[in-house]
Amino acid sequence: MIFSKVRRLAGELTVPGDKSISHRSIMFGSLADGLTEVRGFLQGADCLSTISCFTKMGITIENNGDTVLIHGKGPKGLTAPAGVLDCGNSGTTTRLISGILAAQDFNVTLTGDESICKRPMKRIMEPLSMMGAHIESKYNNGCAPLEITGSRLHGTHYLSPVASAQVKSAVLLAGLYADGETRVTEPYVSRNHTELLLSAYGADVHTEGTTAILRPGNPLEGLKLTVPGDISSAAFFIAAALIIPDSEILIRNVGVNPTRDGMLHVCRMMNGNVTLLNETNESGEPTADLLIRSSALKGTVIEGSIIPTLIDELPMIAAMACFAEGTTLIRDAAELKVKESNRIAVMTENLRAMGADVEETDDGMIIRGGRPLHGAVIDSKKDHRIAMTFAVTALAAEGETEILDADCVNISYPGFYSDLHRLFRK
Repeated sequence: MIFSKVRRLAGELTVPGDKSISHRSIMFGSLADGLTEVRGFLQGADCLSTISCFTKMGITIENNGDTVLIHGKGPKGLTAPAGVLDCGNSGTTTRLISGILAAQDFNVTLTGDESICKRPMKRIMEPLSMMGAHIESKYNNGCAPLEITGSRLHGTHYLSPVASAQVKSAVLLAGLYADGETRVTEPYVSRNHTELLLSAYGADVHTEGTTAILRPGNPLEGLKLTVPGDISSAAFFIAAALIIPDSEILIRNVGVNPTRDGMLHVCRMMNGNVTLLNETNESGEPTADLLIRSSALKGTVIEGSIIPTLIDELPMIAAMACFAEGTTLIRDAAELKVKESNRIAVMTENLRAMGADVEETDDGMIIRGGRPLHGAVIDSKKDHRIAMTFAVTALAAEGETEILDADCVNISYPGFYSDLHRLFRK
């Protein structure tokens, strides 16, 4: 797919529903008693993989586009699938569902696409094993396919070496079935959608500092849920409006959960003009409309506790930093290496191809802004966030940019290119 420089962007849009919350709505709704109605569900390939897995385990799920109805059967209502459960490209599906499957009275094998079968799963295998789970990597490489033997679980206190919502969630979901309290302590607080949504379903879950605590026994009850717009998807439009001159974009109903809003803090640190309007709190998740105007950006340092709140936005932030005055340092972001691609290496390689001054480090990047960018051939590595990042970057670069495997955006945002195009102004 080919992209060229545009003069300016203007207009308003609504981005698709939050991917993290959409995944969890299917999982938790399946384990609850009664009907869960989800509005604003993300119809991306990853979330559809979650629906497929639970459908194969006997849950009736009506997908009517924007609205999804989940007919929950309670925590012990799942049945053995006829075959292997395929999680597609979804790390969230693979890791979170492992916590649930570890406690069932049947055995199952989890697999996924080529990318998933290279992503590290020891990070959930180890804490779940501490709880009594039996999970084996089929090829003994710490990756999927995973063979899970249903077992009785006991509570634990897991000290996670990384701030990862997927690890935390897998352990807490296993904790629903454990014989005692389960605690997960992280070095920094990761996104807390699991805690908020489980609580809304009726679970006994709360936090103390960086520790999430779940006590089993409370029944989960179906509910009505409206999913806010995904800030990770909004990030691409935020960056586009900031770096393309004379631009102004309004993005409606974006989730601004404080464990996810690091992008907004970085924009302000970089002198970005971002205003929150119409702030509300629905289904326990804060939302707002975002008004973004083009800005003269400045370099900054991004590190420490803010990293878990913007880990998926870092590729776009790195590209945005190329248009800022001065140097931007990204540190403490080694987690980028084990996403759908090694996002540190891929961003460095592709930004350099466009003429940027970027240096790869062990846990991040050094971006020296201000150099004009030009078109190039970009290898997305079939990583949706890489493809979207460079679609935006190309709009502010001279010449044409070709993105290989550009259709990988369907993983999280099937309508991304059409939404972006509607903002082009002459």
